[in-house]
Amino acid sequence: QLQLMESGGGSVQSGGSLTLSCLYSENSYGNYCWGWFRQAPGKEREAVASLDTAGSRSYADSVKGRFTISEDASKKTVYLQMNNLKPEDTAMYYCAADKGGWLLRPLAPPPGETEFSVWGQGTQVTVSS
Repeated sequence: QLQLMESGGGSVQSGGSLTLSCLYSENSYGNYCWGWFRQAPGKEREAVASLDTAGSRSYADSVKGRFTISEDASKKTVYLQMNNLKPEDTAMYYCAADKGGWLLRPLAPPPGETEFSVWGQGTQVTVSS
């Protein structure tokens, strides 16, 4: 079964950047949909960004224009580039995958956690003001 391992979290000041990496355990062959989620203390886990098998991307409104999801299949890694970070971005970030073959709907927000079947352990991002 596919396994995921996130890395790249850390502490940054407001306005800074981080790139999260999600290393996966087997070749994807373009068959997986990918997602990044986050969960702040006392809050529910929320979808941040998704990438489907056709290469379409979707972002939460709160991160549009600042975050970018991408995949490098040769490195078996999915990335979340985060720029202009804000204190409200502070959370545990999780990588998720699904082989269901679904496609993102145009202009729709990223799918929720029920659409994903494989999860990583998370990496902490802390943004100070």
